[in-house]
Amino acid sequence: MNIHHNLEDFCEFAIPDGCFAETVTKFQHHTDRLFRFRTTRPASLRFRSGEFVMIGLPGDSPVFRAYSIASPSWDDTLEFFSIKVQHGLLTSRLQKIQPGDTILIQKKHTGTLVTDALLPGRQLWLFATGTGIAPFSSLVRDPEVYEKYQKIILVHGTRKTAELHYGNELMKATMDDLLVGAAAQQSLIFINATTCESYRLKGRLTHLFDSGVLEKTAGVAFYPACDRAMICGSLGFTNDFRRLLTDRGLRDGSNARPGGFLYEKAFVG
Repeated sequence: MNIHHNLEDFCEFAIPDGCFAETVTKFQHHTDRLFRFRTTRPASLRFRSGEFVMIGLPGDSPVFRAYSIASPSWDDTLEFFSIKVQHGLLTSRLQKIQPGDTILIQKKHTGTLVTDALLPGRQLWLFATGTGIAPFSSLVRDPEVYEKYQKIILVHGTRKTAELHYGNELMKATMDDLLVGAAAQQSLIFINATTCESYRLKGRLTHLFDSGVLEKTAGVAFYPACDRAMICGSLGFTNDFRRLLTDRGLRDGSNARPGGFLYEKAFVG
């Protein structure tokens, strides 16, 4: 079944209350497990870099799932980065969309991974595994982040080298960006690693951080008193990193009570 034709059948379908109906403008498979896509952006949608929205597809009783917005708050389109779940209620269909198809986006946007939820600091460390790099893709292209921090260290871990492609493309685009490129070239440090295949840096990010390897690779030290951090990835990774940062004396923050580090509570539960 061609899902493009299937979605056209819903062109007269009523838009659910509280939703935007947006058009897919670009779709790209990265690996057999990962894909990214872009959509038009509603004129009234105002969000902070690092937040997420709920996405669904047209149909009877549509299923919605949380997706971090991977594009910065100033972008005139919306970008998303997703893992493929073959039998997932949403991603089994979402991975087959094509440009011109319709995506439902709930109007409410929220999230913990925003700089407002952190105490003022000197350096910002962003720790991600897999598609957890999506909210940080938004943040490293936001001029405000470079105004708040002297250095931004983005660390991305995946299982295989092919899964590093998204992050490598992100770095090139950021360094070449007319808005933030000059600041990124001065302040942004990118480190990536794998766990299942040979690469210049191999190992779990938790171990690489705890052993000091990430600091050595970045060429900067992590100072708990003045550095800040965000975490986004699998449940186990997030919980392990939370313990590492807590052991170093940092307190987790929120929009209501800024702290030393953040993790997306909506994804962890």
